Amino acid sequence: MIYKYTLPVLPYDYSALEPYIDARTMEIHYTKHHQAYVDNLNKALEGFPTLQTIELAELLAGIDNLPEEIKTAVRNNGGGHMNHSFFWKIMKKNGDGEPVGKIAEAIKKNYGSFAKFQDDFNATAKKVFGSGWAWLCINDQRKISIISTHNQDSPIMQGLTPLLGLDVWEHAYYLSYQNRRPDYITAWWQVVNWEQVEENLQQAL
Repeated sequence: MIYKYTLPVLPYDYSALEPYIDARTMEIHYTKHHQAYVDNLNKALEGFPTLQTIELAELLAGIDNLPEEIKTAVRNNGGGHMNHSFFWKIMKKNGDGEPVGKIAEAIKKNYGSFAKFQDDFNATAKKVFGSGWAWLCINDQRKISIISTHNQDSPIMQGLTPLLGLDVWEHAYYLSYQNRRPDYITAWWQVVNWEQVEENLQQAL
């Protein structure tokens, strides 16, 4: 993803994830919130031609080295663009239920069972204060872990590779679930694209 950044193609219709994520929420989330991150990121990098040639992941990984006048804008909007581009891909109509393959093996090895992993992930997502994300990540030692990040911070900023991520900003669920974040978190598992998560793991190994 090199400047100028653009909104990625959504891999399904706005209504594809219903009833778990409603069409109106998807449309607003994608065309308004994600588009705003893209527009603001491009604006922040307008006067920095050297930075325009660097991959977004590299910019975020080296966020502390960016010029002070654009550091916050790149962190928030670059992170928002990166996170949402990732998020759309790890969901699909009629989700896969439980994982198989190497991701299933890694989850069982680290958490004992898929149910225990799910409980731990849900607990992390519920505890995010305000806006943020819950993630399953892998580090350079090939160990997976569940973490949360605030606002639009990316796990890449911590030297981690995201495998699975859940957006728990209110704009991701408020139209259908109002203040019931736990209900949204529970419903979201019905649309997880475990094939994509497996692919993410394979690429990280």
